[in-house]
Amino acid sequence: MLEARNVTRRFGDFVALHDTALDVGEGEFVTIVGASGCGKTTLLRLIAGLDQDYTGEITLNGQRIVGTSLERGIVFQEPRLLPWLDLWDNIAIALDNAPLSNTAKKEAVAAQIALVGLTGFERAYPSALSGGMAQRAAIARALVGHPSILLLDEPLGALDAITRMRLQEELLRIWRHEGVSMILVTHDVEEAIFLSKKIVVMDSRPGRVTANIAVDLPMPRDRSSADFGALKRKIFDALHDNAAVRLPEAEYAI
Repeated sequence: MLEARNVTRRFGDFVALHDTALDVGEGEFVTIVGASGCGKTTLLRLIAGLDQDYTGEITLNGQRIVGTSLERGIVFQEPRLLPWLDLWDNIAIALDNAPLSNTAKKEAVAAQIALVGLTGFERAYPSALSGGMAQRAAIARALVGHPSILLLDEPLGALDAITRMRLQEELLRIWRHEGVSMILVTHDVEEAIFLSKKIVVMDSRPGRVTANIAVDLPMPRDRSSADFGALKRKIFDALHDNAAVRLPEAEYAI
């Protein structure tokens, strides 16, 4: 469904991504892990169409990605709700330019509010929402246009541990309900295993994919199981190997 081939992104002399490849199937949940600075967010921004200054090719459903689109929803680490709009209007704003009737827009917003469990808070302002509620509103806003793929850039990173675990369960429920492909960027290996069908390991200097690891554990995932722990060790080993082995600078410098 989504294909990235030979993607390289430079910022002056710094190579953020080098010859990177990524595949995401229809309805697949893929998580990208790696140390800070390995290009995870840079790759997500390219897929979202927020940045187009790269070489290589990124396509969705066979079409090269050009600019932003409702076909690709994105959720950031901060909810980024507009403080002067209530919850309903913060979600509805994503449909301002959608070719839908007002009735269809209202139905879509109401459906997403119900999906993320915020019915009854339609007229609440962001200042009255908890961190978890605000992030659920951000997810609803990203989904309201019925995208083909949802991009999640550390969406749970700023939440406390209990809220984070609850929203991981919510993400799985939403994924199953919507059938939408998801790409999650996270530093949390346990979170990656709990949510994903496939984990992509990245390394820096230069940013590149070093491993694709299938997660074949049955759902719901048991964080305390031996298989879960073994997979966690495998991913940590891959990250450790990345830290120990770097490409010679001459291979990727300009």
